[in-house]
Amino acid sequence: METAGKKEKFGWDALKLAVIIAVIFLLQNLFPDFLEQFALASSGVFQQPWTLVTYIFLHGNANHLISNLFPLAMFGLILEKIIGSQKFLIIFFAAGIFAGMISTFFYPSVIGASGAIFSIMGVLVGIRPKMVVLAFGIPIPMIIAVILWVALDLGGVFYPSSIANIGHLAGLSVGIIFGMWLRPKYKLPEEKKKDEIKFDEEYFRKWEEKHMKPKH
Repeated sequence: METAGKKEKFGWDALKLAVIIAVIFLLQNLFPDFLEQFALASSGVFQQPWTLVTYIFLHGNANHLISNLFPLAMFGLILEKIIGSQKFLIIFFAAGIFAGMISTFFYPSVIGASGAIFSIMGVLVGIRPKMVVLAFGIPIPMIIAVILWVALDLGGVFYPSSIANIGHLAGLSVGIIFGMWLRPKYKLPEEKKKDEIKFDEEYFRKWEEKHMKPKH
């Protein structure tokens, strides 16, 4: 790891990814075969391994797109500002690929950046668990927001829908692992209480010098 004093490089990559995803969504609507060629299909992952990356940039409809772009821009920029663009991109793509690999065991095909985005939230839980964020329309601590999202995804696992909930959880797991690894460097220093008194040897030495030594 780098020294704690080194400033991390910030390149607005989270926002750039959001713009790229939006542009690709437009291409999906212009070219009907675009989605089929670059989506991650469980039956063809070994023949088309690049789809483990390309599927991240595809979305099924406008609602799916917006629901991913908002947290990518919000949480992504926060995380990128803390750990730098390089680490942010490594985590984003590593988690996205892992989430896609896990999803192939449970779903015939998947698209979307959700797994990668959940990894971002997982990292923030590791290094900024008490950070207040806007989730479900209300400001709540990051760790509470993620617990609620996990509960919803677990519900989706047992009551299947059109959402790849297991992919979300896989991405989140990768993020939490990265978050715990990065925590020693990026966690906020604990604030000492102003009225905290530490009764140690140094305290009693200073007290003795102040009150017990004769005044001249």
